[in-house]
Amino acid sequence: MRFPLSLYVSMVGYLVKNRLLGRRRFPLVLMLEPTHRCNLTCSGCGRIREYQETLNHEMSLEECLRAVGEAGAPVVTITGGEPLLYGAVDRLVREVLLRGSHIYFCTNGLLLEDSLPRFRPSSRFTWNVHFDGTEPVHDAIIRRDGGFRKALAGVKRAKAMGFRVSTNTTVYRETSVADLERLFVELTSAGVDGILVAPGFSYEEVLRDVFLTRREIMDKFREIRGWQYRFPIISNPIYLDFLVGNRSLRCTPWGSPTRNPQGWKSPCYLITDGHYPTFDELMSRTDWDHFVSGRDPRCAQCMVHCGYEPTIVREMNGRDLLRMIQWNLHA
Repeated sequence: MRFPLSLYVSMVGYLVKNRLLGRRRFPLVLMLEPTHRCNLTCSGCGRIREYQETLNHEMSLEECLRAVGEAGAPVVTITGGEPLLYGAVDRLVREVLLRGSHIYFCTNGLLLEDSLPRFRPSSRFTWNVHFDGTEPVHDAIIRRDGGFRKALAGVKRAKAMGFRVSTNTTVYRETSVADLERLFVELTSAGVDGILVAPGFSYEEVLRDVFLTRREIMDKFREIRGWQYRFPIISNPIYLDFLVGNRSLRCTPWGSPTRNPQGWKSPCYLITDGHYPTFDELMSRTDWDHFVSGRDPRCAQCMVHCGYEPTIVREMNGRDLLRMIQWNLHA
């Protein structure tokens, strides 16, 4: 299976509960950024630029756990920055798992191998290691020689210790599809449980010429879409249909709310118009209809998974559900 059965059980129960309660808007994944500190300065990253004045700030463990409770989402993505630099990271993971949530832990992998003894394998815990290409491409993007080999060694060691491991690859304008194919062959050979692949988003703080337009996204993903049964790709097939232009979807910006040291980020993981002190304020004071409509010019080229995969869950019909079940079992 591409995802553990426990995740499906949790998600279905959560969806049924919220629909019975008549809730129109509720999150599916909490994007938790306890720190924005990082040991890299990747060319496509907006975080270290957007929050450069507050990189020394981090959330307390109590604030992190309060955010998990406020959002109530079945999945918590711990990200950053590099979250392995967060002082209480092992305690954070233990406490979130004790609350019954599923964790996807996003890391660049440089500290992974040395950090593994601080954690324990669980079906509800998955390392999510970032790879943007084969060794020369990846090392050029992260501006660190040897970074690819270090991260891959961490992946292999984590798998040997019984951890679930997925990877995350961002597709940029200069990304070679042939290079991605070679990367996915190598990652599959390393035994990863899933490969997430998605187009990058044009952050205001980052040079725009590295990012794809919607037309360019469609062109690149036509070939990538054909690999979904060749590699353990966890970008779901309906989302891939959207990326190649075969399906129309509107964004669900509240589906993956972000909490970081500045507060609850509005309106979404990728755009910052402000921060709110509580989740309730984020939900009540953000003009969600404006962003769902696609009228905001900053959303014009966005097809990023954190905005559109929640739409699929929210709008899924019976045929979509059957297709998703078949796809998940074919791994």
